[in-house]
Amino acid sequence: MLNRFPFDEALRSTVGIPQRSKLLDSSPRSRVWRVRLADRSLVIVKQITDDGDAGADADTRFAREVAGLRLAGRATGPTVAPAVLATDLPARVMVLEHLDDLGKTDDWMPGYAESLARLHALTGPADAGALPAWSGPTAADAESFLTLARTLDVPVPSAVPDELTALLDRLDPTQHHALLHGDPCPGNDLRTTGGVRFVDFERASLGNGLVELAYFRIGFPTCWCAMSVTAAPLAEVEDIYRTTWRSLTGKDVPGDLADACAGWLIQGDALVERAHRGTVDQLARVPTEDFEWGYISARERLVHRLGVVADLTRDHDQLHAMGRLSSTLAVRLLERWPELRPLPAHDTRPWY
Repeated sequence: MLNRFPFDEALRSTVGIPQRSKLLDSSPRSRVWRVRLADRSLVIVKQITDDGDAGADADTRFAREVAGLRLAGRATGPTVAPAVLATDLPARVMVLEHLDDLGKTDDWMPGYAESLARLHALTGPADAGALPAWSGPTAADAESFLTLARTLDVPVPSAVPDELTALLDRLDPTQHHALLHGDPCPGNDLRTTGGVRFVDFERASLGNGLVELAYFRIGFPTCWCAMSVTAAPLAEVEDIYRTTWRSLTGKDVPGDLADACAGWLIQGDALVERAHRGTVDQLARVPTEDFEWGYISARERLVHRLGVVADLTRDHDQLHAMGRLSSTLAVRLLERWPELRPLPAHDTRPWY
């Protein structure tokens, strides 16, 4: 393995001499090794790949991840991400602190919520431009959602198009500068003795932290293992997030969680894995095929999100019609496909 191992002389002089390496499971977008150095310490070596379609933006992903990790490295007290020990820009290699993962626990969400808030609170307006702005739903997404309703013979209340236009304006990330992970999914959150730390910052951006707090309600929209969180556990983690944010910033979390959830609902690309995003109109596929991602189908994800938005917007001044449409659309999906299952509960999350 060492003859293919991307560890040049500059890294050796900075970090140490590698003695053994083990290739770990990772996405097609990267190769990751656990490496034991001559001094017996462990590090993680990650190389962003340019193989096939996954490599089309390899340089950008490398720069984005390193920038995100270095911003995350500002954390004082409990850290929220591994430290960057060294980089090799031409080879797109980063050497990272090795984290000892404590593994499975039933009560995983409180620590996750606290670390997510700590991550988000690390940046502010002075960091504008350090990372791309969060990429949210577009006018094309809104139109696709309306087309889905019409295709399924669900009447669209007259106020919905204007509500969606206003929603897109409110979701504009340019006024927000929280450090977003981009994919805070199971497997990218490691439990350590110092708290939860996040890895895999290839999609890091700046925006409103609520779009990632919304993961608990909307079913972890960028994750293959969609989950449902309800009742007391949901209230607890949202309170932990908001309390942590307030203690660090002195302010309440800005924005509206209902807006963030509605934004995820109308994004068809949030029904498929990253490799398939931006390829076709995913919502347009829903009436004719129920495609799976992991063990959850697109229609099952969609029904859950519709129910969440319907519940959140029942008394919402700016999304009331959108809430009524979401409720009716959820009923229509279940009438047509009664075999659709609810999302698994949060205590079924996979562990790696």
